[in-house]
Amino acid sequence: MNTLRNSIQLIGRLGQDPEIRTLENGSKVANFRFATDDIYTDKDGNRKDQTDWHNIVAWGTLAERCEKYLKKGKEVVIQGRLTYRNWEDKNGSKHTSAEIVMTEMLFVGAKAEEAK
Repeated sequence: MNTLRNSIQLIGRLGQDPEIRTLENGSKVANFRFATDDIYTDKDGNRKDQTDWHNIVAWGTLAERCEKYLKKGKEVVIQGRLTYRNWEDKNGSKHTSAEIVMTEMLFVGAKAEEAK
């Protein structure tokens, strides 16, 4: 059996339209924020809603599909791998951010058939 060592699957909604860039070689890259929701009951019995935000990046043909089909609010299933990017801001401060590099995308909801 082939075991995936770094795999993540999220079901949620786009928090913004994808930002699409075309690289010098003609390949495309898409970046967008993705919201996942969780509902739980706290220790006092109160219902709580929690939204987590994720940075998503898609390359090549997946980026092209994002450009064609995804819009803010669209519900999708995203599968990919978790990566961390280190960067330095203009003030010289170092930062680390988590990204999910998308490897698959499934459309859900009433209009899922339109995106095939």
